Amino acid sequence: MAKILRGEIRWANLNPTIGNEQSGERPVLILSQDIFNERSGTVIAMALTSQDQRAGFPLTHELQKSKLPKRSWVKISQIRTLSTERIGKRIGNIDQQELAHVIDGLNEIIG
Repeated sequence: MAKILRGEIRWANLNPTIGNEQSGERPVLILSQDIFNERSGTVIAMALTSQDQRAGFPLTHELQKSKLPKRSWVKISQIRTLSTERIGKRIGNIDQQELAHVIDGLNEIIG
């Protein structure tokens, strides 16, 4: 598998899940640093959705520059550590400014 890089959007298999966790095969935004992804066998990621979101920032962030085929939101409150074995094909990426905004939202949630 090609290197998994911070800021990439990739397919991931999120099953099995419990309760309100995002499930199924879905896009995720990779948050963890490249060296962590390479050496740990895991990545830290947030689920994406194409469903219109009522909750605004900091719970969700609409991606503006990702060039995804559908209008998409990062579900900032849906952060997970995933085995790299769950990570699939690269779909796209976001720029550093948008990534910083998502991380700011996470910082607001976890304080």
